[in-house]
Amino acid sequence: MQIIPVIDLLDGVVVHAKRGERQHYQPINSLLINSSKPLDIVAALLDYYPFQQLYIADLNAIQKLGGLYKSNYKIVESIAHQFPNLKLWIDAGISNLTELNIWNKLHSNLIFASENFSGMGNFISLKNQQGSDFVLSLDFMSTGYQGPTELLQDSAYWPNDVIVMTLANVGANLGVDASLINKIIRCSAGLNVYAAGGVRNPDDLLELKNIGVHGALIATALHQKQLSYQQLAHFNK
Repeated sequence: MQIIPVIDLLDGVVVHAKRGERQHYQPINSLLINSSKPLDIVAALLDYYPFQQLYIADLNAIQKLGGLYKSNYKIVESIAHQFPNLKLWIDAGISNLTELNIWNKLHSNLIFASENFSGMGNFISLKNQQGSDFVLSLDFMSTGYQGPTELLQDSAYWPNDVIVMTLANVGANLGVDASLINKIIRCSAGLNVYAAGGVRNPDDLLELKNIGVHGALIATALHQKQLSYQQLAHFNK
């Protein structure tokens, strides 16, 4: 199982994502380091455990507040330059070719998040441009799935790596939504399924491993030191 730490960027700092309620996110309060500066946080995560990958959610880019595409690109670029051996997974609210071309410059794993697509035509257009070189995030809020229904129902559109993003569980110490994740795995035809949202402890990781999850995206449990180095090493194989 791959363990992938997550940082959420908003207005240049790392914030604590909780339940997908983005309007209430505050600068992170981490036991790893007394800072919310992105480079400090990444360095602290790597001091805690030698992760090979990092998931970055650019909340300015995702939310498109006021209809504008404002991003934390320069900060993400600085992370890429300062930590060249770290493979970045980037969710920057990509929904059109202009945004895709901006982020392709970083040679990272780009996330196509279902919540950003108004319809299948929009998604297929970017998929045809990018080929299979992207990660699909199937996004679930407390109100249910967000995105084109056909994208959820037909795994023929899915790339090799698929994230089940349960935003209602993020940062809330609620545990994982194993039922939903298992349902996606059964539909995935052998693709790599990653779980995001709700991991609190080794028991949650074991539950995910037992249902066949390929990897887990984690933030709060790392910053609160709910997972030790030894426990991370046990699962991160």
